[in-house]
Amino acid sequence: MKIEEIMSQKPIKSALISVFYKDGLGPIVKKLDELGVKIYSTGGTQKFIEDQGISVVPVEELTSYPSILGGRVKTLHPKVFGGILTRRDNESDKKEINEFEIPELDLVIVDLYPFEETVKSGANEQDIIEKIDIGGISLIRAAAKNFNDVTIVSSVSQYDSLLNKLNEGNGSISLEDRKDFAKDSFQVSSNYDTHIFNYFDNNEQSAFKQSITEKQSLRYGENPHQKGTFYGELNQFFDKLHGKELSYNNLLDVDAAVNLILEFQDADPTFAILKHNNACGIASRKTISEAYTDALAGDPVSAFGGVLISNKEIDSETAAKIHELFCEVVIAPSYSSDALETLKGKKNRIILIQKEFNLPKTQFRTILNGVLVQDKDGITDRKENFELVTTKAPSETEKIDLEFASKICKNTKSNTIVLSKGGQLLASGTGQTSRVDALNQAIHKAKSFGFDLNGAVMASDAFFPFPDCVEIAGNEGIKTVVQPGGSIKDKLSIDYCNENNISMVFTGTRHFKH
Repeated sequence: MKIEEIMSQKPIKSALISVFYKDGLGPIVKKLDELGVKIYSTGGTQKFIEDQGISVVPVEELTSYPSILGGRVKTLHPKVFGGILTRRDNESDKKEINEFEIPELDLVIVDLYPFEETVKSGANEQDIIEKIDIGGISLIRAAAKNFNDVTIVSSVSQYDSLLNKLNEGNGSISLEDRKDFAKDSFQVSSNYDTHIFNYFDNNEQSAFKQSITEKQSLRYGENPHQKGTFYGELNQFFDKLHGKELSYNNLLDVDAAVNLILEFQDADPTFAILKHNNACGIASRKTISEAYTDALAGDPVSAFGGVLISNKEIDSETAAKIHELFCEVVIAPSYSSDALETLKGKKNRIILIQKEFNLPKTQFRTILNGVLVQDKDGITDRKENFELVTTKAPSETEKIDLEFASKICKNTKSNTIVLSKGGQLLASGTGQTSRVDALNQAIHKAKSFGFDLNGAVMASDAFFPFPDCVEIAGNEGIKTVVQPGGSIKDKLSIDYCNENNISMVFTGTRHFKH
């Protein structure tokens, strides 16, 4: 060990321990006792340690003050904070702590009341407020500030690390490790305060505050020269059964796939294939095998390397078909045992079980030197809410197709046009600068894969400012259209439809997706 490393080591002679959760604490206190560390503690933690047969000094004995206000005030005392904050190399500090009989505290182990968990449980406001920690957060900040002399452990996730350091250093902790513990502790405190603020803010968005502690390093970002990290808990949404780690681009496609399939959560068996965040194929059928076959037919070229998602269990018949395709990810609520065995036949193929979950109600993305925040687009267009604006009305079968197409449209990059028929995506024009370009792209693509557009329906993610789109669509045999409406020139498209025996409905909702 280098001389600098030796000099940075601080032996732990005393510790203050006050935690809400006692899990994993046993080996720590036993090790501290073995090292001859003097332990101060409070309430339930004190009892827990004493039950291990270890001697404890009650904090009340140190402060000469009882726990008051129903436990709201226990550690908030100069003899506690003085012992934490005293600078060991400061002569004035030394003089004062001797004068006031304040013992130095070398190690602080504390966690915080479960505020976030209490909010999620649906508890009443009073119970939530009582879970706003005062003493704990203050101890964390004080100990972390004085990392030069004090080791702060603020989470059960740090216990193993602390135990390892105690064993390695025979009861001493290096300056580098103390600083790392302090960094982690400030993360704990900032995360805690973020959740408290957001609770009080009640979605008013008076400031942008987000804190996610779980993270996953990715091989790279969108491209190999970009660093990538995912912050979140994927295991809340998926059980991963097989395959390599999800990449940055995989995650973007998975997100798009999940949002799309949620539109068909209660529908007939529906299968979707996505590429670059857009559906290149989707179909609803009586069986999931048929749905996959017709989804693939929508664009078998783009399906190569895509993300596949089903709203129903994948059976052995469907799995056998999927196995013939190179795909990155397969997502379903469940798999038959035979299906799973088949799909595992490709070692890198990622297989996920989608759990039941609720997505966040707000979305955000970085732009320039700031962040854009918006409500999630939670509106799904339903046929019963369509507004008929033409003389001719769509048939019931056409209404079902219009609803199907509109759901896809909502989840496709703008500008977009979606063409569908019989519960199958025929083609879409995606991410075009002109709506006419989007339509022409969709028509060309549909024809290139042999689809007959006669009797197909057209959906648009935004209004038509001119009748050119309905005219082009009508000339291809499309006889019914769904769009939001809202242009000052809506009448031009309506009039063209009426003159050419085309039905059109408005949804009243634009679904831009940039």
